[in-house]
Amino acid sequence: MSAQPTASPAGPAHRGRVGHYLRGLARLLAAAGLALDAYYHADLAPQYDAISADISQGDLFRIEAGFAALAALLVLVWRRIPGDLFAWSVAAGGLALLLIYRYVDVGAWGPFPNMYEPDWFWEKRATVVAQAVAVVATVYLLLFRPRSRRSH
Repeated sequence: MSAQPTASPAGPAHRGRVGHYLRGLARLLAAAGLALDAYYHADLAPQYDAISADISQGDLFRIEAGFAALAALLVLVWRRIPGDLFAWSVAAGGLALLLIYRYVDVGAWGPFPNMYEPDWFWEKRATVVAQAVAVVATVYLLLFRPRSRRSH
């Protein structure tokens, strides 16, 4: 019997490839979710321009659309922790605000209008799903970082 270990198909190289593909998939899912978030907010913004205090809800939708588009780009192109954190904060923050304003009548506060809207319509449901997918994907990216090659 040989004391030499045999190579296994599930060795470090195989696990490294799987991790690489999973991270790529997570990046694609995060970017897709954020891109859909950006699209729906930009598309709906004109309908919400009349809901206004110092700033209109339409303008807030445009800001969310811009942040979501930038986050999608950063997740795909920059691939660094700060970009992944930014993407997570845009997706999680947008999802949290959407759910809060769906279920709680916060009222107007400061420069922000009362954005309470208890109705579920198609774009709102799609935005919730897109943001939730982006949150899960960016959490994966933040928790499962590749090992540095310099540590060997």
